[in-house]
Amino acid sequence: MSDDFEWTDATAQAAAVRDGDVTPTELLDAALARIEARNPTLNAVIHDLSDKARATAADPALPDGPFRGVPFLLKDAVAHSAGDPYHCGMQVLKDAGWTEPEDTWLVERFRAAGFVICGKTNLPELASSVTTEPLAYGPTRNPWDTKRSPGGSSGGAGAAVASGMVAVAHGNDMGGSIRFPSSMCGLVGLKPSRARSTLGPDFGEYWAMTTHEHVLVRSVRDTAGVLDAIAGPGVGDPYTAPPPSRPFIDEVGADPGRLRIGVRTASTEAAADTHPDCVAAVAIAATALEALGHHVEPTELRALDNPRFADGITNVFATFVAGDLTRWSKKLGRELVPSDLEPFNEMLAEVGAATSAVAYAAGIESLQTYSRGLAGWWGDGNDVLVTPVLTQPPFKLGWLGPEVDPGEMFGRLDVTSFSMPFNVTGQPAISLPLHWNDDGLPIGVQLVAAYGREDLLLRVASQLERALPWADRHPPSLA
Repeated sequence: MSDDFEWTDATAQAAAVRDGDVTPTELLDAALARIEARNPTLNAVIHDLSDKARATAADPALPDGPFRGVPFLLKDAVAHSAGDPYHCGMQVLKDAGWTEPEDTWLVERFRAAGFVICGKTNLPELASSVTTEPLAYGPTRNPWDTKRSPGGSSGGAGAAVASGMVAVAHGNDMGGSIRFPSSMCGLVGLKPSRARSTLGPDFGEYWAMTTHEHVLVRSVRDTAGVLDAIAGPGVGDPYTAPPPSRPFIDEVGADPGRLRIGVRTASTEAAADTHPDCVAAVAIAATALEALGHHVEPTELRALDNPRFADGITNVFATFVAGDLTRWSKKLGRELVPSDLEPFNEMLAEVGAATSAVAYAAGIESLQTYSRGLAGWWGDGNDVLVTPVLTQPPFKLGWLGPEVDPGEMFGRLDVTSFSMPFNVTGQPAISLPLHWNDDGLPIGVQLVAAYGREDLLLRVASQLERALPWADRHPPSLA
């Protein structure tokens, strides 16, 4: 068959299957052909699951969910699939040939939605970086410029969707890891509200309050439709997000009314830290939102700069890495030491191991205090905050790679100034591809709503999708 679905979103692909215009096997074969052709250049897919996928696509028992027959890629971290490699970017797990025996509950939901999992995507070691350059599997390249990073930690997913390999890929976000690659690859990336879906059965929460699971896609309706398919608590989850009043897909195209929207482009350090291209992207979004009838004005939002954030985040994140090293030691049945990790994670593991339980608890309390202060802006009657996703355009491979001195790398992580705060607060935030700079690189814009208000974000995002359409924007070599 001709590859008529190369740039078709997942919603339209599923509709074509339901209408009998294409079979799941035909969709899969076309996706696998694109992966075979493009992955050698991009290194986005690191585990080939094509044999299992072919059996799944051909099986009459393929679940009749909303995305029946749509090819899908799973990030090789947090969520895992039964009997498949699971390495989290770690050389020690790759060397051990580690696999997991069962699906996580999220993967069960992806399967129930009808997705056909055909591979697993690259990520930085332990998903702890904003670039995808693990020593274990090598760098993933941005399809818009292969000398540049696709972002991280869901960089393999971003490169795969942006290059047309698949229309939808799983990602998770602990500090911007869905939003970064979405911004850097020209995609839609929603970080849902904390606990919108389950992390079970392995975890009630992972890396404390910071981990959120969802997908990277090319259309607002896809992110809404997938959220409907995976949302809801698992049995025994410690907490869950408030249920929506109606399906998320019904919010796409719905009138949000006239909203009070604040705009901030200064990072938490100084206005000069934000690249002009990123400022320009926010200005374009603000102009469009004004034209749509919203009240848009700059906001200082001083709570974003509260030092309680810095007081808590370093020791807390270092403890997460040290904890992961201990957890994998138990699973592997042998002691792992910090030097089993890449240099930056080695440094974090050493700091984390030296952090007392009292200091960790104090860090969590600092972050909770910070969260209450920041969320208060929405409590004061504001609806949506608009910011850059990153403080700079897509950066070159190596700038944050594992060969960089850990101390120097730590200083460069201020690129997360606009993203990480909302992993701490748990608020929904979405990256939209609203601008391309003079070098032809995508620059995402972030929209943030109050906790539990994905509905509002989806309404506004769909307005911007109509006002500043991006569906026909593809990497030049693939257009």
